[in-house]
Amino acid sequence: MASVYKQTTHPHLKKLKNKVWAQILIIYTRYLIGATFLFASLIKIKGRRFTTQSGADYPIDSAWHLFETLYQSGLYWQFIGIGQLIAGFMLMTQRYAKLGALLFLPIIGNIFVITLSYYFAYTPVITGMMLAANLLLVAWDWDELKILIGKKPAFDDSFRLEDHKIWEWIGLVIFAFTFTYRLLIDQYDIAFWASICFLIGASGLVIGIKSYSKKDS
Repeated sequence: MASVYKQTTHPHLKKLKNKVWAQILIIYTRYLIGATFLFASLIKIKGRRFTTQSGADYPIDSAWHLFETLYQSGLYWQFIGIGQLIAGFMLMTQRYAKLGALLFLPIIGNIFVITLSYYFAYTPVITGMMLAANLLLVAWDWDELKILIGKKPAFDDSFRLEDHKIWEWIGLVIFAFTFTYRLLIDQYDIAFWASICFLIGASGLVIGIKSYSKKDS
């Protein structure tokens, strides 16, 4: 498989993908946008409003009225949440991150267009960055994903830092914490949630780097 990879991949791209800092960037980008989607999905699955109050009395062309309409749809509101949950989970597992990035793309693309269509202040900047991050993840795995457009995929059988099992475990821990916290706590503290996720991610980074260094030495 390595020979196929060499024939179809630019050597500079392969060199970049072997950089430790680039792999860490991809790993934690998956965690970040995956956890963000997970955090936002559970309130929909529980059948709760995304906003603190009803938007029924707001103008029909306002974002708050849109959220109220989606909320009142019931099943569709929960369906959106389930889609976000699945995409976020797959990204965070690392193992299924390629599929997660593909599932994430139409969802975040839709959200980005919505934030452009209604007044959301600076929210389009955030959703635009998330869309760009998603496109980065797709580009990172494009050698294998290009089979979807009828091109010959390329595979790299060399072991890299991003292939270490620790990232799967860290992703599952962050998922379990976020899922439990968001499911049980309605009056959440986003700073507390983010701090715990940061500590879990930081501990994984230390363990992962040390384990990879020992294997490489």
